[in-house]
Amino acid sequence: MDKYGLLGYPLGHSFSKNFFNEKFENEGKNAKYLNFEISDITGLPEVIDSNPELKGFNVTIPYKEAIISYLDSLSPEARAIGAVNVVKVVHKGKNTQLVGYNSDVVGFTNSIKPLLKPNHKKALILGTGGASKAVNYGLKKMGIETVLVSRYERPNTILYSSITPEVVKEYNVIVNCTPCGMYPHDDECPNIPYDALDADNLLYDLIYNPDETLFLQKGKEHGATVKNGLEMLLLQAFESWRIWTEEK
Repeated sequence: MDKYGLLGYPLGHSFSKNFFNEKFENEGKNAKYLNFEISDITGLPEVIDSNPELKGFNVTIPYKEAIISYLDSLSPEARAIGAVNVVKVVHKGKNTQLVGYNSDVVGFTNSIKPLLKPNHKKALILGTGGASKAVNYGLKKMGIETVLVSRYERPNTILYSSITPEVVKEYNVIVNCTPCGMYPHDDECPNIPYDALDADNLLYDLIYNPDETLFLQKGKEHGATVKNGLEMLLLQAFESWRIWTEEK
């Protein structure tokens, strides 16, 4: 039986396991999708060694960047982004090769594209982790100027305290790439001036549980267009499957 899975920590919120196992059952595939919950990336070799039937796996928080040093090669896109969320496991005789890809960028760009209007020229990206790198890459590819926002002083970022009403009017696309607002902390939201939002703003949240985060609720109350991360998740899952199963 072929195995696939999800590597991350913690994985209680994972959508992928149910999604892929339902897909395998519906399509009559002799395959199984497992959660590989490891508290440290150094546990990866053991996961690979103890699962010889493993054909590929997804990577989530907090290992999208840390996994790169364990891989044998990267797709050009994953290299440019600096984050990996799909690994293809290639067995050549006794050798096992791990190849890293990024399907987040496909999922994100294809799901936000229909909502973009001509006035959406600049974006704030909340967060600086692996997902925000894919979002940043995707927005720039679509010709949108970006600024990353962090809670800490970092190179090439601004602090939340720098987001004034004028900033959210100029950077009218705002993408939340942080876990702030995710269940069970759904009473929290990123610290931005929501009162300054209006119908020109587009708020996109990578979180899909709950369906409508407080971040999106507050945006909607002020007339902004809002979207959660469920379609992105589905699109990146389809792309993961294509990567794992296409012949190379």
